[in-house]
Amino acid sequence: MASWLGGLGSGLGQSLGQVGDSLSSLTGQISSFTKDILLEGAEEVGDAATELHVSNSRLREIESINAAQKFENDRLKKVCSDLEEKHEAAELQIKQLSIEYRNQLQQKEVEISHLKARQNALQEQLQKVQTAAQNSQLGAGVLPAATASASYVPEVRHSSGFERDDMDFGDIIWSQQEINRLSNEVSRLESEVDHWKQIAVSSKVQGTNDAEQSEICKLQNVVKELRQNLSQEIDEHQHELSVLQDAQRQKLVEISRRHREELREYEERIEELETRLQQDGVSTDAMDDSKITEQKKKAQSLDGGQVEELRVVKDLEDEIRELNHKLSSAKAENKNLLKEQEFVKLEKTQIAQDYEKLKSDFNVLQRSVAEQDALLKEQKQLQSKTSLPQDVVSLQQALLEAENEIARLSSLNQGLEKELTSAQHKLENILSSNTEDQNSEINQLRQDLERKEHELDESVAERETLIAELEELDKQNQEATQHMITLKEQLSKQHTETDSIIKQLKLDIDYERKKVSELETEKTKTMKELESQKEKLSHCSYALNDLHVTKQELQDNIKDLQEQLRKAQDCNSQSKKEIGELQQRLKEREEQLHVSLSKLTEKSNEESTCQDLILKEREVEIAKLQSDVSENKQINEDLQKSLSNLRTENGKLIAAIEELKQDLNDAISEKKKVYLEKDTAVEALKMEKRQLESELNETEKRLLEQAHNYKQTIEELSNARSMDTTALQLEHERLVKLHQEKDFKIAELKRTIEQMETDHQETKEMLTTSLGGQKQLTDLIKEKEVFIEKYKNQALQVKQELEEYIKFSKKQDVLKQNLEEKDRSLAVMKEENNHLKEEIERLKDQQSRSTPGVEPKTLDIIIELESEVTQLKVIKNNLEEEIKVHKKTIEDQNQAAVKLQQSLQEQRKEIDESRFQCEQMNVTHERLFLEKDEEIRTLQRTIEQIKTQLHKERQIIQTDSSDLFQETKVQTLNGENGNEKHDLSKAEIERLVKGIKEREMEIKLLNEKNVSLSQQIDQLSKDEVGKLTRIIQEKDLEIQALNARVSSASYRQDVLSLQQQLQAYVLEREQVLAVLSEKTRENSQLKTEYRNIMDMVAAKEAALVRLQEENRRLSSRSENSSQDMSRETIQNLSRIIREKDIEIDALTQKCQTLLTVLQTSSTGADNGAGGVNSNQFEELLQERDKLKQQVKKMEEWKQQVITTVQNMQHESAHLQEELQKLQAQISVESDSTSRLQVDYNGLIQSYEQNEKKLKSFSQELAQVQHSIGQLYNTKDLLLSKLDLVTPSVATASTVSQLSGVQYSPPEALSEECKLLQKELEQLKKKLQEKDSTIRTLQENNQRLSDSVATASELERRSQEGTESEMRQIKEKHDVLQKSLREKDILIKSKSDQLLSVSENLSNKENENELLKQAVTNLKERNLILEMDIRKLKEENEKIVARCREKETEFRALQETNMQFSMMLKEKEFESHSMKEKALAFEKLLKDKEQGKTGELNQLLNEVKSMQEKAVTFQQERDQVMVALKQKQMESSALQSEVQHLHEKEQRLNQELERLRNHLLEMEDSYTREALAAEDREVKLRKKVLILEEKLASSSTAVENASHQASLQVESLQEQLNLVSKQRDETVMQLTISQDQVKQYALSLANLQMVLEQFQQEEKAMYSAELERHQKQSAEWKKKAENLEEKVASLQVSLEEANAALDAASRLTEQLDIKEEQIEELKKEGEIRREMLEDVQNKLMNLMNSTEGKVDKLLMRNLFIGHFHTPKNKRLEVLRLMGSILGLKKEELDQLLSEEQRGVTRWVTGWLGGGAGSKSVPSTPLRPTHQNIFNSSFSELFVKFLETESCPSLPPPKLSVHHLKPLGAAGTGKNSSTPPNSQMQDSPVSGMGRRPDANPFLAPRSAAVPLITPASSSGHLLMKPISDALPTFTPLPVSPDACAGAVLKDLLKQ
Repeated sequence: MASWLGGLGSGLGQSLGQVGDSLSSLTGQISSFTKDILLEGAEEVGDAATELHVSNSRLREIESINAAQKFENDRLKKVCSDLEEKHEAAELQIKQLSIEYRNQLQQKEVEISHLKARQNALQEQLQKVQTAAQNSQLGAGVLPAATASASYVPEVRHSSGFERDDMDFGDIIWSQQEINRLSNEVSRLESEVDHWKQIAVSSKVQGTNDAEQSEICKLQNVVKELRQNLSQEIDEHQHELSVLQDAQRQKLVEISRRHREELREYEERIEELETRLQQDGVSTDAMDDSKITEQKKKAQSLDGGQVEELRVVKDLEDEIRELNHKLSSAKAENKNLLKEQEFVKLEKTQIAQDYEKLKSDFNVLQRSVAEQDALLKEQKQLQSKTSLPQDVVSLQQALLEAENEIARLSSLNQGLEKELTSAQHKLENILSSNTEDQNSEINQLRQDLERKEHELDESVAERETLIAELEELDKQNQEATQHMITLKEQLSKQHTETDSIIKQLKLDIDYERKKVSELETEKTKTMKELESQKEKLSHCSYALNDLHVTKQELQDNIKDLQEQLRKAQDCNSQSKKEIGELQQRLKEREEQLHVSLSKLTEKSNEESTCQDLILKEREVEIAKLQSDVSENKQINEDLQKSLSNLRTENGKLIAAIEELKQDLNDAISEKKKVYLEKDTAVEALKMEKRQLESELNETEKRLLEQAHNYKQTIEELSNARSMDTTALQLEHERLVKLHQEKDFKIAELKRTIEQMETDHQETKEMLTTSLGGQKQLTDLIKEKEVFIEKYKNQALQVKQELEEYIKFSKKQDVLKQNLEEKDRSLAVMKEENNHLKEEIERLKDQQSRSTPGVEPKTLDIIIELESEVTQLKVIKNNLEEEIKVHKKTIEDQNQAAVKLQQSLQEQRKEIDESRFQCEQMNVTHERLFLEKDEEIRTLQRTIEQIKTQLHKERQIIQTDSSDLFQETKVQTLNGENGNEKHDLSKAEIERLVKGIKEREMEIKLLNEKNVSLSQQIDQLSKDEVGKLTRIIQEKDLEIQALNARVSSASYRQDVLSLQQQLQAYVLEREQVLAVLSEKTRENSQLKTEYRNIMDMVAAKEAALVRLQEENRRLSSRSENSSQDMSRETIQNLSRIIREKDIEIDALTQKCQTLLTVLQTSSTGADNGAGGVNSNQFEELLQERDKLKQQVKKMEEWKQQVITTVQNMQHESAHLQEELQKLQAQISVESDSTSRLQVDYNGLIQSYEQNEKKLKSFSQELAQVQHSIGQLYNTKDLLLSKLDLVTPSVATASTVSQLSGVQYSPPEALSEECKLLQKELEQLKKKLQEKDSTIRTLQENNQRLSDSVATASELERRSQEGTESEMRQIKEKHDVLQKSLREKDILIKSKSDQLLSVSENLSNKENENELLKQAVTNLKERNLILEMDIRKLKEENEKIVARCREKETEFRALQETNMQFSMMLKEKEFESHSMKEKALAFEKLLKDKEQGKTGELNQLLNEVKSMQEKAVTFQQERDQVMVALKQKQMESSALQSEVQHLHEKEQRLNQELERLRNHLLEMEDSYTREALAAEDREVKLRKKVLILEEKLASSSTAVENASHQASLQVESLQEQLNLVSKQRDETVMQLTISQDQVKQYALSLANLQMVLEQFQQEEKAMYSAELERHQKQSAEWKKKAENLEEKVASLQVSLEEANAALDAASRLTEQLDIKEEQIEELKKEGEIRREMLEDVQNKLMNLMNSTEGKVDKLLMRNLFIGHFHTPKNKRLEVLRLMGSILGLKKEELDQLLSEEQRGVTRWVTGWLGGGAGSKSVPSTPLRPTHQNIFNSSFSELFVKFLETESCPSLPPPKLSVHHLKPLGAAGTGKNSSTPPNSQMQDSPVSGMGRRPDANPFLAPRSAAVPLITPASSSGHLLMKPISDALPTFTPLPVSPDACAGAVLKDLLKQ
């Protein structure tokens, strides 16, 4: 199912991709079409000729667009057909799947129906059971329990519409879920049924069972209640615990805060006491020194002491009050704590009570369970299958859960007790410590007070108290040290916090990296946009180049066309002149004909002699005329051809011009788009709509006019058919046709000219509208021309790069050609395969015909063919591999393109940096100007009274400086821009040498960006300079205004001073300008250096990429070690430094205090002791100064070390990046070498295979040549044998004749019979021999030559034999002929094979040549790779040099680090010594007070301790040295790894050299790679072992956990045993607890309620699951709907595209329809012409046959009409007849004057003359005028004309088929005339029988032509109707009027 869906999805994806491609191409075409339409409006047209060209080119454009859209339509149709096929296949698959799913659904429906039936049955059973149970309960007198309602039957959504075709998968899934749900419900209902059955059975059997069941239900309810209570109590206990914990935390926080505050207060007190001690010490020392002065001053000192003591007492009283306050607060806290203790104890007692309650409940439950067990046992004994296992199991589970909860509660209680005890202990300790401290301090203070109240006189006691206080001070000092330790701990905590901050920073870095990845995706998008813009630019450049070339060509073409048009016009004028001359000739010939006719009538007697001569002359003349006509035709055809050629050339040229114009307009329009897109688009669309509509209307009008013209011509042609049968009139028709065609052409040309004029007017209007926009654009174009010149320079560079790229593309084309040739060779091989298969079939047929001797050869041929097929397959596989290789190369090129994109991004960064620098410069300039403004203000205050001379000087200075400033700034900016362009072009040229397509486009884009940036920078600089000049001008104006106020001669001294200040300012300004210029120079130099560095970096990027992979490995190793170590060392150093700083500060403070104490004490001491003390103190002071200096040095060192460490970190990161890049480069090189090796191996294999094939082909050729030679030999032998056989046959025939003659005598019969018998026997023997020889011949086809030789010998023997042998030989001869034919067939087949083999050979040679070319290409590639490798080597060396520099720096840093660590150790040692000295000072103070005896001992001890500390310091230094050595080892390891990388590079170089020598030696690299892979495998195995160890450890932990769990299980089992014992006890107690039956009944009711709750919960569960499934199905449906919407949107887009295509193709279709109509009309015209020619030929024949003949019918009608007319009017009839016959008036008068003779002569002459000739028949009488003999002949004739003028039939139709009756009419004239009897019958019947005989009865259009020649002689009746009177309308003639007069009028007209 999933595979099918995947296939369908892939098919849909492919089809949609095709559709998308087609749509994209379609949209591109539509966009180009719209562009062309928009640009048509902007065309400039100069002359009328160009307007003609424009209009024609528009038509051509539309045609080309039509063709393109037709092509698109075809392609889309193909795509649609493919999609339809895929759709059909998918529908078939879907149908199959739907059939399977329907079957499954039917099965599921059956299952559902079964399950529903079961459910219904079970529900019925349930209802029955429930009713039975209710009845039983009611009978027992128990409260009615609420039965489980059967209402819980979830509504099944059953869909009966499974038989639909459009079933979704969601419905199937839903049905499956429904089935599962129903099955679950059925199982549940079955369990309920079993339960109720058991209850019913138990209720039926025993009445007591009801009570037991009620008890069970009660127990269950009790259990549930207990559970709920337990859970509630647990929640309460947890809540209480959390509350207690929060309270304890708050109390601890408060206590600690108070403790800290107390400590601070104590410290302050200690400091005050110290100050007092010092004062007291001074006084006591003075007392000791001079006792006399003591006693004298005792009173004073006592008084002073009393005052002081009073103050101290006051202070102490204040302190006591504070202490009392603290005590009261502590007591309050104690009380609170005690209250809390009591509260906790109460809670404990409550928990214990709850626990006891739970235990009692548990005991009760155990008893009830025991009773239930006893009852169950009794029930089992009474009835089988009436137990309640489910209830027992549920109760047991409940018991277990209750026990678990009890155990958990007990553990919680124990935890609470422990926490309470610990809290009590803590509180007691805190209270005891607080109270002890406070009590001791209070007691001491009280003692001090008592002593100072009672013993003021005793100073010794004061000393003792002071000593005690000093001891207390020592204790407090110790406490302060402890406080320092706590501070250290706090610092460590802060350190941990800093670690956490560092982690957060790392997370931030990761986030920033993600942002960077997002930015990279954005960069890729921008690159795509750049590529699209590049494509546009390339199109524009190509178009511009093409335009310049095609302009000149078009101008030349236009000149040629103009010359050709002139020639054509001359030809036309000549043809017109010739036509006029021909017409004149025709007229002359017609006149001559009339003259000849008159002569003929005069010379009727001499007709018989002169007719032949006249006929010959006529024929000659006709031939001449025909030749002239044919010449005219040829001339016309030539003219038409030339016209058509000119038109085609014109059209081509116009199309070319329009394409050029379009390209120009494209180039211009891209510049105009910003300004004129909207307006021009709307206007152009409107105008084009109008144009298209007008063109459509004009074409329709044209077609209508053409149709009308064609109708007219058809009518004229049909009229021309019925003209007289003379050659002159036919030629006249032809000329008329030609004339009409010319008129048509002239009319078309006029229309085209009119169209051109209209188009010209429209274009003029468009131009007028666009002129306004173009004026604005001309300025822009001028600006853009400057850029175009720049682009031309860039284009030259691009051309050079293009040439290089073309070389590369040529190489690719060669490869593509190789591929194509290989594909062709494959196709050829396939064809050869087919040929060989056919030959094999032929050979098989020959085998079936011929003997089995042929089989081995055919088998060999088949084997060879199979081998060839396998070889061909191998070749095919090789070709496929080569194709893969080419694909890989394409991918490599894509990677190179990605690298280029990176370089682009870097260049962008450079541009941004340059912008930033410009902004900084602007900021600095603004600052400078602000400073100058301030200076000018100061000058304004001072310069209020200066002369105007100073003003002029100042102006000059300012203008010069400003000009200088502007010039320098512009120069610097221009220099920067130039440097940027130069460096960028260099870098790009270096990269473009590699020959990749996309770089050309990138260069153009970068140049554009550079130009735009330079413009921006120039604009910015211009704006800034403009602003600055404005500011300066404003300031100058202000200065001038101030100068105007200044008085002339009042302050000369001020003027001098101000001049000096001015000079100073000028100097300062010059200095500032010099500084600025230096800064700008430095900036430009830095920029150039930066760009050079960037070039270097870009060149070395490839080298760095190689090192990346190895760097990753190194980083994976070294990151874990080096980074952690460096971080730890830095952290330790920083921590140590902080500690030392703190210690130093503390020690300095102590030293200062001690110095003050010593100075005060030394004043009153002895001289000797004082000297010692002063020396010691001087030494100490010197040491302190030294220490301070050392501390300063340490701090400096610390800063240096921090900076060096930071630099080291940065450098290590850079080194790691470089290493990674190098690794990546190495991997790329290895991949390329491996690919090259694979390619080379494949080529070598293919080359060897080709050589083998050549050898095999040469062997086959030799074999075939040998077999052909053998066959030729056998053929020659057979031919010689045939020559021998033929004479023997002739002799045999003669012998047979003789024997027939001799057979007659009866004497010789017996002898001859005997002879014949002998001969027969001999012949039989010879026959057997011949059969054997034939068999041998058949078996040994290969040895034909030998068998033929034996046959020839046997034939010679048989020739010596008799005649009967000859007959057998004939038969054998026939057999041999058959065999010969077979051999000929074989020879032909072999020759075909030879030809095929030769073709194969030629193909193989071609393939060999191709392979040689491929080998040469590979060699060239190898050379290129070697060049690349050399470059990489150079880059590697550079990187190695860098690495060495970095190593030296690293070593220097290590040395500095070592020095720093040594300094640190020394500083630590010094700080320790300072500490010890401070301690020594303190001890000295104490000893001074006691006595100066133990000073030396103390000093010795201090020296010993100092020595021990020195030893410890040395040990620490050794440890640090070890750590440093480790660091050095790590650095050496890194160096070794770098060396390893270099070795790897050397190895790769060696491998490349091996490739140069021979690529087969690359197997070593494969083995090395295999070893590397093995190493990786070993590493991975190690990792696996580590993971296995971890697994083992985790498994041990799991085992421990399982062991603990087993112990817990054992304990639980012991508890279970106890529970079972308790259960036995409860069984005993159950007998007592029968009184609780009623309660159990109530519990049963509760249980039923619980059951209902359970059912509701299950319902809720099921409903939730249903909702979830429904949501899932809804989501799936939503997804399906979304997909459908997407499909619909795609379809809509397709429909839109199709609609656009349809709209575009409608015009083309309409044009095609019009063209087709024109072609059809032309065809009809040609058919009509052919018909006309046929008719003309027939008319010529008729003319030849009926020349000089008169129709019988006409003469008969005239004769009858003569007798019908009255005798008065007969003379008119006779004159009419004479005029018809062509008699002159004189002859008629002579004939009519002789009345008697005339009639007889007329009649006899007429009948005699008319017998041999036919003329045009007259009309018979109509039925309306049958017997009107009174009317004259002229009246009848007029009436006939009147009747004929009314058209009876409709006019002829246009089609060719409707013209057939006319042809029939024409042929009907040849039919024989009927007899007079038929004519005397009714004329209607005559018409019916013979409708075609009479031309007067034919339709008007067929009988009478409308157009008459201008000079046509003959009778009036024979003339056609003139143009002035196309048809005779019936004239209103009165019967009284004379008919003759009317006729005369008509004849006159």
